[in-house]
Amino acid sequence: MARPYRLQGEHCFYHVMSRGDDRKKIYNQPGDYGKFMDYALKAKKRYSYHLYAYCLMPNHFHLLVETTLPNISRIMHYIKGSYTTYYNIRYRRCGHLFQGRFKSIVVDKDSYFHALSRYVHLNPVHAGLVEDPAAYVWSSYRGYTGEKDDYIDQDLVKCCLGMGRGAYQRYVMAGLEHTEDPFQNVYAGFLLGPAGFIEDRLQDLEVQITSNDVAHKKALRDDAAKSMDIIAAVTAHYEVTHSEIKQTRARPMRAKQVLIHCLRAYTGLSNRQIGELVGMMPSAVSKAGMAIERILENDQITRTVVAAIVSKFEGAII
Repeated sequence: MARPYRLQGEHCFYHVMSRGDDRKKIYNQPGDYGKFMDYALKAKKRYSYHLYAYCLMPNHFHLLVETTLPNISRIMHYIKGSYTTYYNIRYRRCGHLFQGRFKSIVVDKDSYFHALSRYVHLNPVHAGLVEDPAAYVWSSYRGYTGEKDDYIDQDLVKCCLGMGRGAYQRYVMAGLEHTEDPFQNVYAGFLLGPAGFIEDRLQDLEVQITSNDVAHKKALRDDAAKSMDIIAAVTAHYEVTHSEIKQTRARPMRAKQVLIHCLRAYTGLSNRQIGELVGMMPSAVSKAGMAIERILENDQITRTVVAAIVSKFEGAII
């Protein structure tokens, strides 16, 4: 069976879901859920997307995402890849954490926002984890009903809801009595909306397919140019050459770690491509990336140094 197409569009609204490999748990403790959402926030800064809703279940997650650029695959690659690296290091394991590709459906927001947000927020109730969606910590439901939620774009959510907190609570709870499947009308496995919406998106897909090679080459050129700017900024700050960074094996290898961090955060390069630039295997790049993230979380001096370097090639501090 052919897998559904992945429409990569600007200002596309997606329902995204991904399960653990063999349906196994992907979160073992509260800190894991928080780390996943931290990566979602970092991806928002890096890829400029909007998060409308989320629900992290023990062995899968749901997101309602709106892109500003045609980059849903990059967004999810960053979130899932970063979290997998964190998880594997924390629990001393290796290999895949998630089951295959993430599933994404392009949705007509005007027609299906309410139904999809209710579906996402009722997941813990339907799974028997809680009786009230407000009792489940790792979803955006409480952000819809008056509490502050730093993960979602609450102003955009309010515009889409068009109803007060109490009305939304009643709408969600009514879904427990009258269960409806918002995905029963999905077209071709990846589109959900009225006929006019589907026709427009199919035209977008045709354009994407015919221009995909051009767009891919442009993305590669952009990443190559940005990586050179990053290398120049890091080598200038640490007063070393690029060759010296590649060849060094002496710890703590701070210049190499900072270079890896910046390449991972500000380009779409894979660990293999970054490894070629820093003289490391892809797995070592992942571990070095996690190591410098832990340092940045706890060391103000290193954060200041990285912010200064970033300002040289990005024009703004992190």
